Amino acid sequence: MTQETQFACSSGRAVIDDPLRNKGTAFSEQERSALGLRGLLPPHIETLEEQVHRAYAALHEAHGPMGKHIYLRALQDSNERLFYRLVVDHLQEVMPLIYTPTVGEACQRFSEIYRRPRGLFVSYSCRDELDAVLAGIAREDIEVIVVTDGERILGLGDQGVGGMGIPIGKLSLYVACGGVHPARTLPVVLDVGTNNKDKRTAPGYIGWRHERITGDDYLRFVDEFVDAVKRRWPKALLQFEDFAIDHATPLLERYRDQLCMFNDDVQGTAAVALGTLYAGAGASGVPIAEQRVVIVGAGSAGSGIATQIMAAMVEDGRSPEQARASIYLVDRPGLLHDEMDDLRPFQRPIVQRAGDLRDWDRSGKAGEITLHDVVRQARPHAMIGVSGQPGLFTEDVVREMAEHVEKPILFPLSNPNTRMEADPGDLLRWTDGRALVATGSPVDPVHFGGREYEFAQCNNTYVFPAIGLGVHAVGAGRVTDEMLRAAARALGKLSPAASSDGAPLLPPIQSIREVSIELAQAVAEKAIEQRVAVPVDDLRSRILGRYWEPSYV
Repeated sequence: MTQETQFACSSGRAVIDDPLRNKGTAFSEQERSALGLRGLLPPHIETLEEQVHRAYAALHEAHGPMGKHIYLRALQDSNERLFYRLVVDHLQEVMPLIYTPTVGEACQRFSEIYRRPRGLFVSYSCRDELDAVLAGIAREDIEVIVVTDGERILGLGDQGVGGMGIPIGKLSLYVACGGVHPARTLPVVLDVGTNNKDKRTAPGYIGWRHERITGDDYLRFVDEFVDAVKRRWPKALLQFEDFAIDHATPLLERYRDQLCMFNDDVQGTAAVALGTLYAGAGASGVPIAEQRVVIVGAGSAGSGIATQIMAAMVEDGRSPEQARASIYLVDRPGLLHDEMDDLRPFQRPIVQRAGDLRDWDRSGKAGEITLHDVVRQARPHAMIGVSGQPGLFTEDVVREMAEHVEKPILFPLSNPNTRMEADPGDLLRWTDGRALVATGSPVDPVHFGGREYEFAQCNNTYVFPAIGLGVHAVGAGRVTDEMLRAAARALGKLSPAASSDGAPLLPPIQSIREVSIELAQAVAEKAIEQRVAVPVDDLRSRILGRYWEPSYV
């Protein structure tokens, strides 16, 4: 074998091993000759469509959701264009396999199913070498980074380095739904240890085997990571994901004015919940500004939702005090109010005034105002669950709500499905089919009263891919709350329920790529209006021109 032939074969192997360049059996005759691929591939040349057909059949051969997840991850690691073509062509079926609910188990079993490196594992043990760690990614054009520290993964708690499954899954959706080029995405886990002793001591655990770093040491490490990102990729969008309640909002406030960033649990969940509430308001005939809303679960997500709904009410004509009085935040101690001693700083501006509750009946054991007390006395139009506690929307509570509201808006959003606040079918039965229901994870349609009901999935995927697309279309330097509310309003206007009685509140998942383009335009327009981005000629063409399609070059 000549030296030239050896080099060609070496180059060919490198091409096949690169998931962004690999075409597998779709390499043409000319490419096989030019790249030294002769003998490395079977002789028949397939089209991308033929490969998708074969891959889809193989997907169905995999056993159960977890087996299918592992197959899809392997496909992504070998041929990204084929992977994304398969995802896009079968989005409604595949999305639950690459993200919720299956990603929860994938995070729990991350060490067990780990096959090939993807993204950056930024360990606390390497805290003095962060610039070198980030330099390990050769690309200068990273546009979207999703980072987690693995402490609060979905409703599953501390998963340590296993939390990496979340950024990988989120970025897959940035690409499939928001048209971000896969080469410009970067998943990151900040491995600061884990307090999950079972994980930390398991023989196969691949993370840093140390108790979780806390306090000033933790903050200093996150500061150093953010500073390193600003030096390495100053124009990147940095999304924080699944940080614990004690860190999520404080870190958002700490960095939101330093770089283009947002927290998806606080802001993304709030935006999609607000957008779905706009849809529910249109279907029920009660504008958001006139609604009373109960939010069950006062953590980062619930408080973020409350804050955005209040701001939307003010934008629609209510005073700040009127908006605050219309929101009822319920957690373990019952209805939260401003005379409670253990409120978190981010909860204080959004809880009820204690003086407004003096005459309320209280049936709690310690004199607290229970969820049933709130529903009976506040008579809410909407109830949103982000508690992670299954069954909190009880039959008594829901029937009480339905006595006072013609079309109750009910969002049991906790995921995975085992943690939903109520079964959607029960919500229909308890309201005689009048409820407007959206869930956090996908659920099967329900037959009731001689008809089939489909439920919207109030999923952040409707919003965060559009943020990435809109931000980079105009080079926005920040992500503002107003940009997120613009996305929510745009989402609400796309509701099928607005034009068809009984239709789902949100567009079908299969149309989410078109939805992302509409929301990206709303985000970009608001960024320009707020002067965090400069005006561009023909914004629509700019957005469409940036939208990546999974096809072979």
